[in-house]
Order: sequence, then structure tokens, then C-alpha cells
Amino acid sequence: MNYNLNELLGAKEQKRSTLAALKELISLIREEKRTITWAMVIIFLNAGLSLLGPYLIGHTIDTYIVTKQYHGVIVFSGILLVMYMIAFVTNYLQMIMMGGVGQRMLFSLRNAVFNKLQELPVDFFNQNKAGDLISRINNDTDKLNTFFSQSLMQFISSIFTMMGAGVFLLSINPELGSAALLPALVIWIFTKAISPWVKGKNAANLKNVGGLSAEIQESLNNFKVIVAFNRRDYFRKRFDEANQKNYASSVSAGLANNIFTPVYGLSANFGQLIVLSFGIYLIMKGSFTIGLLIGFLAYINNFYHPLRQLAALWASFQIAMAGWDRISQILALDTNLLVVENKNLESSTSYLSFRDVSFTYPNGKEVLHHVSFDLERGKTYAFVGPTGGGKTTTASLIARLYDATTGSVLLDGKDIQSYTPQERTRKIGFILQEPFLFTGTVRENILYGNPEYKNLSTGEFTRVIEESGLETLLSRFDEGLDSKVAATGDGISLGQKQLIAFMRSVLRKPELLILDEATANIDTITEQLLESILQKLPASTTRVIIAHRLNTIENADEIFFVNSGEVIPAGSLQDAVNLLLHGKRES
Repeated sequence: MNYNLNELLGAKEQKRSTLAALKELISLIREEKRTITWAMVIIFLNAGLSLLGPYLIGHTIDTYIVTKQYHGVIVFSGILLVMYMIAFVTNYLQMIMMGGVGQRMLFSLRNAVFNKLQELPVDFFNQNKAGDLISRINNDTDKLNTFFSQSLMQFISSIFTMMGAGVFLLSINPELGSAALLPALVIWIFTKAISPWVKGKNAANLKNVGGLSAEIQESLNNFKVIVAFNRRDYFRKRFDEANQKNYASSVSAGLANNIFTPVYGLSANFGQLIVLSFGIYLIMKGSFTIGLLIGFLAYINNFYHPLRQLAALWASFQIAMAGWDRISQILALDTNLLVVENKNLESSTSYLSFRDVSFTYPNGKEVLHHVSFDLERGKTYAFVGPTGGGKTTTASLIARLYDATTGSVLLDGKDIQSYTPQERTRKIGFILQEPFLFTGTVRENILYGNPEYKNLSTGEFTRVIEESGLETLLSRFDEGLDSKVAATGDGISLGQKQLIAFMRSVLRKPELLILDEATANIDTITEQLLESILQKLPASTTRVIIAHRLNTIENADEIFFVNSGEVIPAGSLQDAVNLLLHGKRES
């Protein structure tokens, strides 16, 4: 299945309209309906007060200032002062309420994206860079937060103020109002034509921000290798290329986002010029008053000033939409490792069976071709073969990190696809060549994914370790269970990391244990110790060992040779050595 987000984005942009994306965006805040309703009421009140001001000013000029009735001027000045103070308070309340909405939405959205990532298969992470995913969770969600907390209510307020000002303009003098609003029609056509281009520039910029983040993350993860080979020049070159792309796209997006402001400002100036020229003409004809002209100019300002604000807000909206496209891609994905109803397949007494299994990686060549074999309960099996022959792929199919392209895998008499992830991981343990550790202690890493011992005290858990024969491994850590572990692995050796992964898997008591080059970074003495611990596992435990070191597989009950899409019985250890030397099955 194609999980490449960059490839999916282009196809999605062609199929989805801005209106459809906007509906999805609004759905993010449906739980904030009550808060947003109150914020809207406040916005309408605030805009209404702002629109009433010019009318009262015009009325005061024509009724009291022209006739020199200064008592009325003082009264209406007091009324305007109260109105503006109320508008100040309501504006502050609106900002507080929407700021809270934005932060809660940001919190929920990041949780949703992260939880979705937990559901997706290994295939997804093989096709996408970690740095780009981090950028989507941090940077793109923050663009949405900025829009919702700062821009959305200003956006709505500006539209409501413009509509109200337009109504006042047309009601005071339809002829003059129509002339004053003519530049706005030109602006609407311009905005509709240019918005897709602006959104595209922002989408490209966000993609390059993700690419820069991915390049930094990849380079820092491999910095030890870069230093060891003295290839800082390579690091600088790769970073410079990514940074140049990001710079160019940022400049391009900045120019696109700022194109609205001068155009909207020019239209506002034209609108004021039309009102002033036409208004003076009407006054000379005696069909207009000075107070109405001043009020009209104020309403023109109330119409075009929000329009100028919309220029910046529209750019913020386009950035948010581009960010939402990248985020919604992840949220719309589903795992291809679905739990299905157990099929009526060929019955088998084996604990694990491959039945005519073929497997191909996305956009890759076929790795396994019509493979069939059986693993009996309680036996030890070794899979050997040249690098790239398909050993790890076979192990991944056994653990259902991937599904077979064709054919079936049976686990304990059932289709492996019919097990829930919880049921499958209880039955199967998997020790990788490069184990996963996270920042914490040895105890926390050992207990990862094993709730059975979660609530035990340190003393009780130590006894469990001793009963499992793991105390010798634990003694390799200076502070025992409380030894500190960093996610980067600094402070402990690669062999110690492997020991932690080993203890973690053994304590789960799996029915099938896969060791994928699990002893590659461990000395021979420790390897013999691990072998003795494996002997203490229940007699029913099936073990699958993938290794290059021959001493690791010499005690296996059966050896399989994996190469060129085939998994075939290798016979004795010497036969396996011959196959490894020749790289193919002898005829």
C-alpha cells in the first residue's frame, strides 16, 4: 500500500475543493460550539457598536454642531465614549475566549495525529521521513492554532463589519454607495483568481520546512558516523541544499502572502476618493449634507479597513489550509494490517505455517516467491542466507509487521490476520538487531509493553528477574534496575541495549520468540549466557533465530536457507555453510 505522504498530497489536492477542506477544518472545533457561539455574540455586539458610531457622529454634526447646540454634542460624545468602552471590553473577551479555543484545538489535534501514527504500520514509517512527520505535528498544527486563536474571529468580525457598513452605505445613498463599493468587486475577482496560487506557494513552503526538519534529524542521528569519516562537508552540503530550498520557498510564500495587502489598500484609497469626489458634487447640488459625507467617509473606512485586514487574514487562512492538507493526510490514513475473520484454511498441526506466501515491498521487487514451510511448537529454527536474501522480511511476516502480498500465514492453527495486535504480541516476542529504547531507567524499558509486572515493587520485581535467570544480565548495569537509559543510547553500550531488549522479551514469556541478529553485538561469553537463559523458557516455546554467526545456529533443530525469494531446508550445519558459500541451492 502506498503510504508516501508527498505522493498522496498531489492527488488529494486535485480531488478536494477549498470549501470541502474548510468544512473539515471547522469540524475540528465542533466541541467548542458553546464557546464559539458566545464569541460570535460578542463579535456581533462589537461590530454593531462600531457601525453605530459613524451614524451618531453624522447625526451629531448635522443636528447639534451645525446649529451650535453644544449640550447635545456633549451628550452624544458621552454616548460614544460608553459605546467604545463596551467595544474595548468585548474585544478583550473575544480574544481570551478564542485563544483558549485555539490552544485546546492544538492540544487535541496533536493528540489525534500522534495517536493515528501509533495505529499505522511499519510500512508507513519506511516511506516517510521522521523529520517531516515531526514538522507536521509541531509546525503545521501551530499554523492552525494561529488561525483559530488569532485570525478566525477577526476574519468573521471583519466580514460582519464590512457587510454592515455596506448596508449603511447603500441605505444612506444607494447611488453613492454603489459607486463606493465598486472597487470591492474588483478585489473579490482578484482574490478568487489568486488564492489557489497563494495556497500552492504555502503548501510548497511547508513541505520544504518538513524536508529541512527531516534533513537535520537524519544528519544528527548519524552524526557519529559523519565525524568518524570526517564528512562534515557532506553534512554541510546536504543541509545547505535543504536550507536553500526552504529559503527560496519561504521568500516565494512571503511574496504570495503579502500580495493582497497593497492591492486591498489601493482599492480602499480608490473607494475614499470616489466618495469624496461624488459626495462633494452631491453637496453642491444640495442633495447631501456635510454630516452625511463625514459619516459616509467613516463607513467607507469601516468597509475598506476590515478589507485591508482581510488581506493579512486571508494569507493566514491559506497557510492554515495548506497545513491542514498535510495534517489531514495522516488522519485520513488507515492501517492495512486489519483484523479479519479467521478463514477456513488448510488445517495444520504446526505452530506456525507459511502457505504459498509471496511478498513485495511497495514500489520494490518481489522478496519472497511462493514460500511454504512449517515450524513446530517447542523447536528452534535458524534462518540463514546472504545479506538482502529475505531473512528479516521472513521474520517480519512471522511477527505480522507486514502482510503477505499473496498466500497465508497461520499462527497456532489460525490465520495470523485474525489476531488482534494485543493477542498477537502476547504470543510473539521479537528481539531486533537494533532494539528500541526510550529515555528512562532499565526497569522502565524492561517493563515496556508488559503490564503484568507494572505494579510490583522493586524488591518483588527483582525476585521475578532472579526466577527467570536474568539476574546475571542485570548485574551488567552499575545501578541495576535504576540505571539511566537515554533514547540516543549514550551512556550504555550497544551490547547492553541488546541485553535490555532480551530481558524485556523473555519476561513476556512468548510462545514464539524471534531473534533477528539479536546477539550480533554481544561477546561470546554473554551469548552463551543468553543461550542458557533461553533454555529455561517453557518447553513449548518456539524459537526463530536469524544470524550470520554459525555458532549461534549450531544447536538449531532445523536450518532454513533464505535467498532469491526462496526459503528451503538447508539440512545440516555443514550444508548450510556450503549454501552460504555458494549463495544458492546445490542441485
